[in-house]
Amino acid sequence: MRTKTLTKTLVAPLVAVLLLTACSGEEPDPSSGKKTINIDIHAWDGYAAQAAVLAHLLEHELGYEVRMREMKENDSWKDFAAGKVDVIVENWGHPDLKKEFIEDKKAAVSAGLTGNKGVIGWYVPEWMVKKYPDITNWRNLNKYASLFKTPESGEAGQFLAGDPTFVTNDEALVKNLGLNFKVVYSGSEAALIKAAQDATKNKKPLLMYFYEPQWLFAKVKLVKINLPPYAIGCDADTAKVACDYPPYLLDKIVSRSFAEKGGKAYELVRNFSWSNDNQNAVASDMINNRLTPAQAAERWAADNKIVWKEWIPR
Repeated sequence: MRTKTLTKTLVAPLVAVLLLTACSGEEPDPSSGKKTINIDIHAWDGYAAQAAVLAHLLEHELGYEVRMREMKENDSWKDFAAGKVDVIVENWGHPDLKKEFIEDKKAAVSAGLTGNKGVIGWYVPEWMVKKYPDITNWRNLNKYASLFKTPESGEAGQFLAGDPTFVTNDEALVKNLGLNFKVVYSGSEAALIKAAQDATKNKKPLLMYFYEPQWLFAKVKLVKINLPPYAIGCDADTAKVACDYPPYLLDKIVSRSFAEKGGKAYELVRNFSWSNDNQNAVASDMINNRLTPAQAAERWAADNKIVWKEWIPR
C-alpha cells in the first residue's frame, strides 16, 4: 500500500509449508505426481490470510502442492523472472514496480483485483476524538503536538509509523504540511497493533499510520485524521506529497510464466475475489483465535463455499 516500493510486517510463523523442489509451470514431479505453486508471503496479517485460503483451495480442490516463503515485496518482484515466485496475492499499487517488471521486463502480469478495498491513513484512538473533537482536522494537529511527545520524538510530537518498507508518505507529509511531529518507525504491523491496543486501554495519546482491511478495527476504535483530500497526481512527486493517500483497489500479481503455463492454478488465482470482511475473518482467526493459517483457511472455506465455489475452474 504506498508510493515507495515495499511492505508491512506480519506474524512470523506463517504457514506450515511443504519444502518441495518443483518449479511452477514445469511438468509434474514424477515422485509426487503434482505441480508446485510458489506463493510469497508479505508481512501483514491480511496478506497471510489471503495466501492461506488460496493455498487451501489449490491443494484441496485442485490437487496442487503449494510452497510458501516470507519475503519483502520488492524482493518478490525481482524473483518473478527467475521462477522463484509465481504469485503475489495482494499488491498495494506499486506503479514503479509494475512499470519495471510488467511493462519493461515483462516478467509479470496482473491477475485481476482481489476484491479488497485498501485504505491507508493517519489514525488516533476514539477516546482522543471524544476529548479533543477538532483533532481529526490535520490543521489542528500542531495544537496537540505536545500530547504526543516521546523520548524518541524529542521536542516534537511522535507520529508512529510501521515498517520503513511499508508504502508510506509520512515523512514528506509531516514536512510539507508544516507539522511539528517526528516520524518514528515501530518496525512492524504487530507493533502498530500493540500500540493501538495500549493507547485505547490506557488512554495514551497516539497518532499512527494504519490501514484497512485489518481485523483490529473490530476490536479497537480508531478514527481517521482528515488530511488534505487526495487528487489524481498529488502524490506523483513523493518528495512534495501534501495530500492524503489514494484509495487502493488491490490486485494479484503473477509471473508471466505462471500466467501462460499455470493452467487451472492460474485460473483459480485470477478468479479469486473476496471482501474486506472475508479477509478480516480469516486474519482474526489466525491472531485472536490462535489458529494456524491453514486451520483458519480450512474453517473459512468450510463456512463460505458459496463465496469460493465459482472460483474453481471447471
